Amino acid sequence: MTPQDANLAGNVHGGVIMRLIDDAAYVVATRHCRCNTVTASIDRMDFHNPIYIGDLVSLKASLNLVGKTSMEIGVRVDSENLKTGEMSHGVSAYLTYVALDENGRPTSVPPLILETEEDKRRNTEAQVRRRIRLQER
Repeated sequence: MTPQDANLAGNVHGGVIMRLIDDAAYVVATRHCRCNTVTASIDRMDFHNPIYIGDLVSLKASLNLVGKTSMEIGVRVDSENLKTGEMSHGVSAYLTYVALDENGRPTSVPPLILETEEDKRRNTEAQVRRRIRLQER
């Protein structure tokens, strides 16, 4: 991360990280659907540890759950101090994306194939979050 990404405390501004998270989630959603997708909501975004200027940031985004027209994508942000090699878990977030057709209307999402135990675990946890989101409506 570079000096232009800093907040007044000298850490990377949370908004910069939020944009990276949204970009990573967009890539996962669009690759899965092969159509335009949009952010419908951010379910959670937890800032665990600060990310500092000069750190190398890596994001891992995973498709956790698909519905009829929507998907939940989880994003994990880690940072590495390049001088010490110390790794830190910076942020975790869950976003809901909606697939859109050529007219900008919600369209069907392809099914999610759960291949690993990790995929199954993430899917089970995402189903719980989805039930909570639906109850909050």
